[in-house]
Amino acid sequence: MPLFISDSLPTYTRSQLALRNGQDRDDIWCAYEGTIYDLSASRLWRNGKHYEHWAGQDLTDELVDAPHTKAVFSRFPAVGKLV
Repeated sequence: MPLFISDSLPTYTRSQLALRNGQDRDDIWCAYEGTIYDLSASRLWRNGKHYEHWAGQDLTDELVDAPHTKAVFSRFPAVGKLV
């Protein structure tokens, strides 16, 4: 399933993304392939942690070892682009 991402999304730096880790703020955001997704509604990301993964990071390289595909991100709203 292809992901449709708007080109009009705001941009965020890695430092700004890192603040959305479920601990410093309530937001739980992660990036994948340059797009930032809001995972706050997921019961699997409580307190900004999902198994050995932490929110506020780019998970592109880590998804290779995940038991699911990138289609999992289609369940969550895209909130920005990582620059």
